[in-house]
Amino acid sequence: MTISEPTYKYPFVRKDSIVENFHGTEVADPYRWLEEPNSAETQEFIATQNALTNSWLERVAGLEKIKERLTEVWDFPRFSVAEKKGENYFFFKNDGLQNQAVLYSQETLESEAKVVIDPNTLSDDGTVALTSTFFSKDGTLLAYTTSASGSDWQEVRILNLETGALYDEVLNWCKFSSIAWKHDNSGFFYDRQPEPGTVPTEDENNYSRIYWHSLGTPQSQDALVYEDPKNKQLRFKAFITEDGNYLGLDVSIGTDTQNRFYYRALADDGPFIKLLDAADAMYSFVDNLGTSFYFQTDLNAPKGRILAINITKPAPQNWLEIIPESPEPISFVATVADQLVIAYLKDVHHLIKFFKFDGTANGEIPLPTFGAISGLSGRREDQEMFLAFESFLYPPTVFRYDFSSSALTVLHAPEVKFKAEDFETTQVFYPSKDGTQVPMYLTHKKGLKLDGSNPTFLYAYGGFDISLLPAFWVSKLFWLEIGGVFAIPNLRGGGEYGQEWHKAGMLEKKQNVFDDFIGAAEWLIEKGYTSTAKLAINGRSNGGLLVAACILQRPDLYGAVLCQVPVTDMLRFQKFTVGRFWTGELGNAEENAEHFDFMYKYSPLHNVKEDVEYPPIMITTAEVDDRVVPAHSLKFAATLQATASGQNPVLLWVETKAGHGLGKPTSKIIEELVETYAFLLKTLRVDYP
Repeated sequence: MTISEPTYKYPFVRKDSIVENFHGTEVADPYRWLEEPNSAETQEFIATQNALTNSWLERVAGLEKIKERLTEVWDFPRFSVAEKKGENYFFFKNDGLQNQAVLYSQETLESEAKVVIDPNTLSDDGTVALTSTFFSKDGTLLAYTTSASGSDWQEVRILNLETGALYDEVLNWCKFSSIAWKHDNSGFFYDRQPEPGTVPTEDENNYSRIYWHSLGTPQSQDALVYEDPKNKQLRFKAFITEDGNYLGLDVSIGTDTQNRFYYRALADDGPFIKLLDAADAMYSFVDNLGTSFYFQTDLNAPKGRILAINITKPAPQNWLEIIPESPEPISFVATVADQLVIAYLKDVHHLIKFFKFDGTANGEIPLPTFGAISGLSGRREDQEMFLAFESFLYPPTVFRYDFSSSALTVLHAPEVKFKAEDFETTQVFYPSKDGTQVPMYLTHKKGLKLDGSNPTFLYAYGGFDISLLPAFWVSKLFWLEIGGVFAIPNLRGGGEYGQEWHKAGMLEKKQNVFDDFIGAAEWLIEKGYTSTAKLAINGRSNGGLLVAACILQRPDLYGAVLCQVPVTDMLRFQKFTVGRFWTGELGNAEENAEHFDFMYKYSPLHNVKEDVEYPPIMITTAEVDDRVVPAHSLKFAATLQATASGQNPVLLWVETKAGHGLGKPTSKIIEELVETYAFLLKTLRVDYP
């Protein structure tokens, strides 16, 4: 597929003669110098590429109209679920176009809401985000984290909710950290990384440690509570049980689903008891009734079950199965109103069921349509629960459930400037290369003609046990309005059907994910939903890896490719920031010859061919992305441009003051959408009035 544009002339990019031996195979890496983000040469490369992309996008007609409609459809109030802490309710609200959602409190659900923290005041451009909140048991203290410019590194501050005063201390070196308040409000346990300079640079994301922070003291006085320097890859998350009696540690390696569980009595300063230390399954602590600890686990149950372990009799033969495995995988578990609230997945949409602590079924909630619970809160001692529900054509709505009356009532229902009644969502199942039936959601205008002329946006992820559930994609409402089809296939590698589905798309079986995605594209074309010339594919992060691999394997299938913050160098990703976290899912080509064999076969950076005309592609990354470093995108773009004939554009956009996506302000989201839609509309030849 080519588009009628002058041939593209790309800037000269220097090639080095670096060759590395991987288990007997010589692999060239000519653009390794682009791994140095702050070098003058890399900065010049980025500036030149951004200028090229800007000049291309500026030639697209109607940019202001696109921005106007995207801004209009984005402008509606959005609420999080209410969360009761102490005697007050807390929730987030974005009025519509605020860069960051504001944290509010209420004494009752009917009383006036008061601002607790407005992160929009923390920076002039909205690039400082409030990323997580941790309330004390009585709701009088709040520890919260902020992130600047999308970085995964976070700072912790502490707010007195009764007086509105900030404590002096600021805690640093936190990344994906969790905070566990002691119930007497004397302080909290938290996890952090080593202080820079105390370990080699490559180990700054290793050596996770648990510290105790006493309220009102500097971080330098924090006491080390737990570490395991002999196993530097282990990560620790602390929590305190609801009864205040135990300090628990969730122990994991990277993104591996298998984890460990340690604990000790909170009043005891002795060693932690390693209750579950085999890392043979996933064990997610749910709650405890005295010495009985409840866990969600996939041990001998790939779709999940609930076990109770009495810590006074911890041998496996004494474990009790409370909720057995069912045909529907468990999505998540909570305890509210003295019972277990379990969300199951039924063909990629949620069901909510209740169970007593002995496993007896105790009812369920009828949900408005097939969709997903995107937020849920409640306490064991309360008779109310809050949940947020949404689907592709059902805006995120906050409900209150009253256990005493079994009544589900709307608390916050948004009004969106979009006629949802003109559209429909269906779910189909299509065959992958090996015959596996893969589900896919399709959303489009009612009465769609299957004549192959519809612009289609195919988005997927396929990895890390992450499920793509029905959601209200505000960013895709514009696409639907111009006659587009929005398609989301639920590829293997995700968690939609439990661990068997996940494991069928990881490590040496990663090719199944690509086959599932290619199968979705083929099915959409075969059934007349679209054609190659009208088919755009998109993925972010691991999904960026997905679309990058798929255009190399089947460049004939797609009319446009939007590849965002992708992983493309499968031989070196583990060397940067948190890349080592992913080796359990993707493999380690450097250390394992078998892993190298299957990773090298699909690694996007190493499979670009010189004699192939690839479809138009726009690769996006961000200068502060410290999760998937920009080098992946830079090296991939340089490699594609070096082999391109110039008939189809290979564009690279590096965003400033942004990261992998964490806390991205609304203004930057809309700017990014304008650019990406401009690219898609031009390459797919879609008119926008």
